Amino acid sequence: MWRLTVPPLLLLLLLCSGLAGQTLFQSPEEGWQLYTSAQAPDGKCICTAVIPAQSTCSRDGRSRELRQLMEKVQNVSQSMEVLELRTYRDLQYMRSMETLMRSLDARLRAADGSLSAKSFQELKDRMTELLPLSSVLEQYKADTRTIVRLREEVRNLSGSLATIQEEMGAYGYDDLQQRVMALEARLHACAQKLGCGKLTGVSNPITIRAMGSRFGSWMTDTMAPSADSRVWYMDGYYKGRRVLEFRTLGDFIKGQNFIQHLLPQPWAGTGHVVYNGSLFYNKYQSNVVVKYHFRSRSVLVQRSLPGAGYNNTFPYSWGGFSDMDFMVDESGLWAVYTTNQNAGNIVVSRLDPHTLEVMRSWDTGYPKRSAGEAFMICGVLYVTNSHLAGAKVYFAYFTNTSSYEYTDVPFHNQYSHISMLDYNPRERALYTWNNGHQVLYNVTLFHVISTAGDP
Repeated sequence: MWRLTVPPLLLLLLLCSGLAGQTLFQSPEEGWQLYTSAQAPDGKCICTAVIPAQSTCSRDGRSRELRQLMEKVQNVSQSMEVLELRTYRDLQYMRSMETLMRSLDARLRAADGSLSAKSFQELKDRMTELLPLSSVLEQYKADTRTIVRLREEVRNLSGSLATIQEEMGAYGYDDLQQRVMALEARLHACAQKLGCGKLTGVSNPITIRAMGSRFGSWMTDTMAPSADSRVWYMDGYYKGRRVLEFRTLGDFIKGQNFIQHLLPQPWAGTGHVVYNGSLFYNKYQSNVVVKYHFRSRSVLVQRSLPGAGYNNTFPYSWGGFSDMDFMVDESGLWAVYTTNQNAGNIVVSRLDPHTLEVMRSWDTGYPKRSAGEAFMICGVLYVTNSHLAGAKVYFAYFTNTSSYEYTDVPFHNQYSHISMLDYNPRERALYTWNNGHQVLYNVTLFHVISTAGDP
């Protein structure tokens, strides 16, 4: 198995020549494995590919097959040489016999019934000598058919060798470079289509700004087009009503070009999310979910979340009225909370973003008070084991299979107190409020791309 990272051209050359270093994962049989993340601070795309064992650069298996075919061709060629020598000898013998037969035939025709006993015996003796000719003729015919078959087999084998040679790219550097460029284009196209994958890494933190109190939240719209880079900012964790909307991330960093929204009802906690032009938040001192539309500056809908704890009944480990946490991933809107009925364990519910009705719920079995923070990626709930320094992504619950596993993904908590952590699928990044600092993390996701049926 091989790893491919930027720049792919140089590494693929190393991989194909067997000079690549050790990797951490076994080579997949079902398809390509891609580890993708958001852009690095310098703007470069971060992408690692693990190529299947039977891919273009898989020289081991192909080389063995090539060697076997070459040996077979050599054996066939040697057999043909022996056969050609034998058929040549038989041909010469047949030609001499043909001359003799013509001579006898001429003598018989000239005799015209006047042969003496002696002459007749001589002709008889000659005919006896020619008796093996029939078997020689049959052998020659069989050898001729064999040569035809062997030549056809050699032709087929030569075609197979040419195909394998082409697949291996066993040509000059320029040809290999063209193949690498084509591979890079394929990787890029695949990465563009990828949306979901399993979390395998979280980058070092990127501090965007230090602003506000110890607790708060900030976010972008996960459904907005890429040209829309507005940022929303909400300071504090309870009784707040003031939401600042910055025109761009650059304006947010500089603290300029913003408008203010005053919510009709105050919020509780920091688990808010902006989704398709609306803010979803927990109404203070209640288990009510509020959907506030920014453009119309009005509440479109609000609904109680049945049985959900509130007012610091079931918060995260840091408290802060974080009973209800709203999230958005590739599949839609989610609410994370807990109830008395499930003994304080985290419940994940899929919400209808238009009506706020619960579409389906899962009991993860993980105690919410033991969780530092949580976020959703591709229908998977990831939970950190602390909100303080030394935290890591410790637990993952898969809603598609209703199963869980314990993880060990390092998470660098630079400012030692996280009070908000949300994933943005549009940017493939984590937004964090860390002790008065607004921080971003890139995430690395693991993918398998099926190559079944590929040409």
